[in-house]
Amino acid sequence: MGKKDPNKPRGKMTAYAFFVQTCRSEHKKAHPDEQVVFADFSRKCAERWREMSDKEKKIFNDMAGRDKLRYDKEMATYVPTGGDGGGKRAVKRKKDPNAPKRPQSAFFLFCGDRRGEVKKANPTFAVGDVAKALGKMWSECPADEKAKYDVLAKAAKEKYMGQVAAYKDKQQRELSGAKKPRKESSSSSSSGSDSGSDGDSD
Repeated sequence: MGKKDPNKPRGKMTAYAFFVQTCRSEHKKAHPDEQVVFADFSRKCAERWREMSDKEKKIFNDMAGRDKLRYDKEMATYVPTGGDGGGKRAVKRKKDPNAPKRPQSAFFLFCGDRRGEVKKANPTFAVGDVAKALGKMWSECPADEKAKYDVLAKAAKEKYMGQVAAYKDKQQRELSGAKKPRKESSSSSSSGSDSGSDGDSD
């Protein structure tokens, strides 16, 4: 029976999964010593999700969209475990910390600029509350203001695509170089025969 490949990219998360993750972080921050009853917590999350408007859900939908892009890109370069599927180690290298970082969307660039403002105005806000406030601000943001972030996001994406191309090219060259066999047998064999020829030189 084959083992699960530990190098396979983490599966993409849904908008609801991001919402639950945010709720869990929010609850843990507010009640660090409280033991969470999973069934009750899940039910409350589901109820809260159903009551949220599409605008409130937008930030989580954006997170899911970004995660899908991350998953698709990682799967594009993923090398599955080879052989008979019997649990051999995968050839895929560990995630390179020097790999280009994915660019932020227009919405996340906007959040980066406004998050401090929201936190300062609402110091008691939890993570989920800040996310909701930012989502509302983005939905009410004037078109010309959004356009500014769209331009920044597009430029960041173009720069990222260029970095990815260069990074993959470098990886391919390094991989090709590592696979080239070294030929040293001829030099080692000739050096071993030198000592036997000196005695017959006269």
